[in-house]
Amino acid sequence: MNIIDELEWRDAINQQTDAEGLRELTNEKAVSLYCGVDPTGDSMHIGHLIPFMVLKRFQLAGHRPVILIGGATGTIGDPSGRTSERSLQTLEQIQENVDALTAQLRKLFVTDGDNNIRMVNNYDWTHKINVIEFLRDYGKNFSINTMLAKDVVSSRLESGISFTEFSYQILQSLDYLHLYQHEDVQLQIGGSDQWGNITSGLDLIRKKEGSEAKAFGLTIPLMLKADGTKFGKTAGGAIWLDPNKTTPFEFYQFWANTDDRDVVKYLKYFTFLSKEQIDGLAEKVQSEPHKREAQKKLAEEMTRFVHGEELLQQALRITAALFTGDIQSLTADEIEQGFKEMPTFEATSEAKNIVDWLVDLGIEPSKRQAREDITNGAISMNGERVTDLALEVSAGQAIGGRFIIIRKGKKSYSLVKMS
Repeated sequence: MNIIDELEWRDAINQQTDAEGLRELTNEKAVSLYCGVDPTGDSMHIGHLIPFMVLKRFQLAGHRPVILIGGATGTIGDPSGRTSERSLQTLEQIQENVDALTAQLRKLFVTDGDNNIRMVNNYDWTHKINVIEFLRDYGKNFSINTMLAKDVVSSRLESGISFTEFSYQILQSLDYLHLYQHEDVQLQIGGSDQWGNITSGLDLIRKKEGSEAKAFGLTIPLMLKADGTKFGKTAGGAIWLDPNKTTPFEFYQFWANTDDRDVVKYLKYFTFLSKEQIDGLAEKVQSEPHKREAQKKLAEEMTRFVHGEELLQQALRITAALFTGDIQSLTADEIEQGFKEMPTFEATSEAKNIVDWLVDLGIEPSKRQAREDITNGAISMNGERVTDLALEVSAGQAIGGRFIIIRKGKKSYSLVKMS
């Protein structure tokens, strides 16, 4: 199957500058293409993954991806999707972010024996250009009227836009020209908000290289959830690829909790499962939605892709332990992941009667209620039911010497950190 055909059945194409020409090109040869990300932070989130999943599909189809980290464009800020000016970061912070994003993307794209991937930083060629060269050699090729008409700029005219962010599309166009000339790149892909920047790059290439230059642009649809809200945003904030910002367990749970109305769309877009596999899971959504097989498969595929098999298995262990109540099977690190968002209390290592301990921490409102819950078998500690009113609680009972998990009733968990 041609890569364009695959992207179409996965609903992964929004706009193309020349659909017929790109299809012919990808049929003729392995194409070099690029996608970029600016180092505005030290981690990507799953929203950033949207265009890179398409880039990965091109890679798996035998094409040659170039990943651009915007060490230069990241210093000025992309106006796309923003209503105000971005706060500028120091060059030192930007370089730290470049290093972090490079490591993340290498993990996703570079596997043993993979030599068809290039990673570049646009600072390497942009910082050599002085202001006179920039204005004469590049700025002269851009019409202010055309630039003002681009959505990324026109949407900001009322609230205001600085010359710095206004010039972003010139720098991104310069990137495409450089990669066309030096890396044989003939296709740029990006989110739907990048259409104006991509077409500006194509205009610059044709002005510099001639109207017959073969270069193309492709954008990916804006991804919205079934309820109309933006994909990747939760009440707790963004879902990050950095496991220190979003734990593998939280990452897994995000995908596992996908709405039935969205799960097939996400399977098509974010996984590398075949059409037959996805059609089978789509049938399960209709016939046995309570089993959530499609969501589980989506969560497994995405966690494995981003974090690897070992951390996927860790996320599965935590999920299983929370479902069965087998807390003792978890390590202290897994406890920390699985109970991160649950009510947390701190206790000293001093031994104390279970009734007093529960009341002093605030898990139980009174000694009378604590005794009643213990007597009725409603209290479990580290997965084991507590029925002894005389039990002494100490640090020796903590998992890994760090945590005690209290469950009250069927679903009310509390994490107690032992100091």
